[in-house]
Amino acid sequence: MESIFEYKSKNKPKVWSIKQGEIMPSFENIKKEMIDFLRVQTRKRGFDRVIFGLSGGIDSAVVAYLAQEAFKDQAMAVLMPSSKSAKQNFDDAMKIVDLLQIPYRVVELTEYEKIFESYEGICKARYGNLCARARMMILYDLSFALRALVVGTSNKSERLLGYGTIYGDLACAINPIGDLFKTEIFEFAEFLGIPKEIIQKKPSADLYAGQSDEEEIGFSYAKIDTFLKEVLESGLDLYDVDLVFEAMRGKYEEDFLKEILDRIQKNRFKQEQPQVLKLKDS
Repeated sequence: MESIFEYKSKNKPKVWSIKQGEIMPSFENIKKEMIDFLRVQTRKRGFDRVIFGLSGGIDSAVVAYLAQEAFKDQAMAVLMPSSKSAKQNFDDAMKIVDLLQIPYRVVELTEYEKIFESYEGICKARYGNLCARARMMILYDLSFALRALVVGTSNKSERLLGYGTIYGDLACAINPIGDLFKTEIFEFAEFLGIPKEIIQKKPSADLYAGQSDEEEIGFSYAKIDTFLKEVLESGLDLYDVDLVFEAMRGKYEEDFLKEILDRIQKNRFKQEQPQVLKLKDS
């Protein structure tokens, strides 16, 4: 039976998706599809249980609710706070664990951070990336030890923007929420009954003290999602930045278009599989 590591090296993570052109289904139907997706895709890969990182944020909280309903006590949450994580996020993650009564582990990053701190002049972004990759290393190690498939927690807005760490929080075997925009995640979380204090928090990857997604990106998710949806629904190729810029320049400020399209183009590689040389004689 193949290991997770063998699976990951050969395949792109499977992401639950709404069929293009369909009207947005009800949240009840979306929930059912996501739970079916988790069960089918996990068992298709030879696993009976799943594992995921629980940060105290809204995305991982949604995944926790879905995983618990799909697998009950065969779904494990892993809390991995760093020395720079907000205590509120850890408390919120524990609140989700208590509400769902799911198995969990706490692995603090303190020992790993000692290695990071030995790097001279390390900046916040680099430190955050190292923490994100350490967390995924821990998740995959536990997945191997517990024979549990790693479930991703990145939403569609993050994936399209490339707002995440490659081989860090973007890594996974399957992802049940990767086709929901961030603004849809807020609505879906409310439907699931996730505590309001988690829904109402400023979105943050919690990679360093005071970090905020929207401040770091420079724009609100509401504005970003409106733009992304409009481009995708118009049938334009999001990666044809010149065409998209010309088509949208009368509807959005030029500075906004330039910054968002530049981010999308620069981070496109994060969604692609590694390019392998095909030898001419093979």
